[in-house]
Amino acid sequence: MGFALLKKNLPNYTYADYCQWEGRWELIDGIPYAMSPLPTGKHQWVSFALASQFHEQLSSCKKCEVSLPMDWKIGENTVLQPDLFVACFDFKNKKYITQTPVLVVEVLSPSNSTKDMEVKSKIYAHQGVKYYLIVEPKNDTYKIYKLNTNGYKLVKSGHKGNYMFELDFCKAEIDFDALWASLD
Repeated sequence: MGFALLKKNLPNYTYADYCQWEGRWELIDGIPYAMSPLPTGKHQWVSFALASQFHEQLSSCKKCEVSLPMDWKIGENTVLQPDLFVACFDFKNKKYITQTPVLVVEVLSPSNSTKDMEVKSKIYAHQGVKYYLIVEPKNDTYKIYKLNTNGYKLVKSGHKGNYMFELDFCKAEIDFDALWASLD
């Protein structure tokens, strides 16, 4: 039985359904995905430390803002919650965003790594997210992908070093040495 036939027989949920659910969920093409239990301390610390670096780097930019998880409503049947994103538009008083962030960060957990690396990366590329940063807290590594005409291309990976993200209006240089040092 192919996926298309299987999917045809599955319920197709919408944003209105999503708003009624308890707990943390993502909705991808009408299919609900339960978020893993609350992230570990290290996962949360990595998210916070990266958000802090991006916030500091972008403090003089009047357009770019940093957010920890928030709903990104891509359509009536797709809602994602990136671990962290940078957007070059105002969303402070919004329930969710509908515009495309310039950068998305996913901090991997054992239960969500396949979805983040395979499913969500395709959605992010299709939506035009310029940078996709994947962080693996289990082994203190990262991978930075940049969107080109053929999808994402790996531009840097490893444990140490800096990377200059050239966003729509600003630049943010992230220091991965400092990121991992902040966890010690």
